[in-house]
Amino acid sequence: MSDLAERFVAHLGHLAERDRGALAVLRRSLTFAPGTHPASYPHVERFVPDGHERDALRQALYLVAGLYASHPRHQAGTTLARSFGLLMQHRDSPSIEKRFIALLSSDADGLPELLRQVVSLLSADGRSLDYVALLNDLIFWLRPWALESRDRLRQRWARDFYRTTPDEAPDAVDRSDAA
Repeated sequence: MSDLAERFVAHLGHLAERDRGALAVLRRSLTFAPGTHPASYPHVERFVPDGHERDALRQALYLVAGLYASHPRHQAGTTLARSFGLLMQHRDSPSIEKRFIALLSSDADGLPELLRQVVSLLSADGRSLDYVALLNDLIFWLRPWALESRDRLRQRWARDFYRTTPDEAPDAVDRSDAA
C-alpha cells in the first residue's frame, strides 16, 4: 500500500498548494464518519481501489485526508507517535500522555476523534508528521479482524512515543510557513 499512500499524500500536498476550498471540504469531513461526507468524494474516491469500497483502506484514506487538511505539514520519517512524544517532552504535560494512552486504547469507532485531537495539538505546536506512515498504519488499525496486527501496531506506536528524548524536541519542530 505504500505506493498508493505516497501518491495519495502527494495529491493532498497538491491540494494544499492549489485548492484551499478542497482542504476546507476535507476538514469538514472530519465531523462525519470516514467516507460518508459526499462533498469529499471528488478528492478521495479516485484513490480507492476496486473492491475496497467498504473496507479499512477506504476509511483510512478519508480519515487521513481530513487530518491532512486540518494540519498540512507532512514530514517523512516522523511518525505521529514520535511527533506526539516530542510534544510531550517539549511541554512536559501529563495530559498529553493520557491522550496518547486513550489513543492506543481506542477502537475503530473512537479513533477518528482522538486522532483529530492529537493532530490539532501537533498543529498548535507546529509539529509535522508522516502521513504516508499514518495511512499505512490506519489500514491495519481499522481492520476489524486484524487484532494481532493492531496489537503490534500499538506496541510500535508506544515505542515511538516513549523512546523520544528531550534533546530531540527542539530539532523536530517544523516552524516553516509552508501550508
